[in-house]
Amino acid sequence: MKQVVITISRQYGSGGRILAKRLAEELDVPYYDKEIIQKVSEQTGFTEEYIRQTEARPTGSFLFDLYNLTQVMPLPDQVFIAQSKIIKDAARQPCVVVGRCADYVLDDHRCCLRVFLQAPLEERVRRAREEYRVEAVHTESFVRQQDRYRASYYNHFVGRKWGDMGNYDLCVNTHMGLENALTVIRTAALALDGGIR
Repeated sequence: MKQVVITISRQYGSGGRILAKRLAEELDVPYYDKEIIQKVSEQTGFTEEYIRQTEARPTGSFLFDLYNLTQVMPLPDQVFIAQSKIIKDAARQPCVVVGRCADYVLDDHRCCLRVFLQAPLEERVRRAREEYRVEAVHTESFVRQQDRYRASYYNHFVGRKWGDMGNYDLCVNTHMGLENALTVIRTAALALDGGIR
């Protein structure tokens, strides 16, 4: 691939991280996920744990936002801006970026394939237990909560509805199997790359 950047947004447990990593390996391009957290930590001085917590739970509180209007920029906003800069820098070359509103951050990128992955709830719960080793008492509730966190983060910073098909170029249900989903995304990326003039 010469120019395409692929962003992967996903429901929790849909296999997005696994699929994105394999896609990057097959296309021989860099893969960015937790590496973004490390770079933000280096640039801002925030701990990686704080950045992970910020990603998981943006405030969404009207009173908190109102209070912060009179203060310096809220820390979650500082983290988002730092992540956005790192994502834009990474997108100067072909790569695969997981999460972090990358589809929105790269909205004006001339050659970006924005992918959203979903899967039936029962499959996501099974994957959370068996592959991710989640030890929650109520795994289904845990999976749903992770999706709510992702939606809250996305909706807060982007102002669009997380998971809405109109935000993405390609929506794939990994119920078809990760291998088949990988083939679909790879084919779309290569077709987009080949169609660039």
